[in-house]
Amino acid sequence: MARIPGIGLGVAAVLLLLIAFFSSWFTIDEGERGVLLTNGAVSGVVDPGLHFKLPIFQTVAKISLRQQVVYWTCTSSCGSDERPVMQAYSKDQQPADLRVTVNFHVPASEVVDVYTNYGSVEALADRVIARKAPQEIKVVFGQVDAVSVIQNRADFNAKAAAALGKAADGPVIIDSVQIENIDFSDAYEAAVEARMMAQVEVQKRQQQLAQEKINAEIAVTQAQGRADSVKAEADASAYQTRVNGEAEAAAIEARGRAIANNPLLIELTRAERWDGKLPVTMLPGSTVPFLEVGPKQ
Repeated sequence: MARIPGIGLGVAAVLLLLIAFFSSWFTIDEGERGVLLTNGAVSGVVDPGLHFKLPIFQTVAKISLRQQVVYWTCTSSCGSDERPVMQAYSKDQQPADLRVTVNFHVPASEVVDVYTNYGSVEALADRVIARKAPQEIKVVFGQVDAVSVIQNRADFNAKAAAALGKAADGPVIIDSVQIENIDFSDAYEAAVEARMMAQVEVQKRQQQLAQEKINAEIAVTQAQGRADSVKAEADASAYQTRVNGEAEAAAIEARGRAIANNPLLIELTRAERWDGKLPVTMLPGSTVPFLEVGPKQ
């Protein structure tokens, strides 16, 4: 019976050794940093990898460096773990419900500050971002009118991120602010839709007028082409007529000179064209063609 306490002590010693062994090492993942605590006091920052610590005396608090998100996206029926939408007014006094997400991360150099002053990234987000973002985004939203914020969502996001980055006075970097949706009143959205439809109709009419102008220009070009073609044909015909006339005039002139130089050429031509038959009828006093009677020798 005396051995039983000894065995119990041995088992307890083995269990303590196992616990000490398994609690003497730890790992830090990429995207995290470890804050090493010795008896509750910060004694260093641990990088990703396998590390060892003193059991019982040392503990490690892991701080994520990955991008985190704070959001305002649900409606009035939000649950206990959700945040309501942001309600804001534009420069032209249009009320809107904004569905917003804020992306941020903790820089590696600030993990000790995060743990010391906030305890965790979640607490940091609640105290620095969740409380500051609504006011800053509402201020930026109030500086633009409703139409411009709809048409230039990216510009509004950039201005909101810059404003929140300046206002966030904790160990955090604001990566971006995304206005995922903007819900205006039904009356305003109906007015916007009517205005957009009117603009679409105007653009459609402008396109029709542009097409008609193009068709008219095509018709004018085709007509001009046909006119140029007719003119070219007329010019060619006139030129041909002039050339033929000049040739015929030159031939007549040449024939006139030949006749003037040789009076008998007419008689020769007539003789060449005579078919050898005497005329059947003759006018009184006329002579027989091509017959000339000279004096007897």
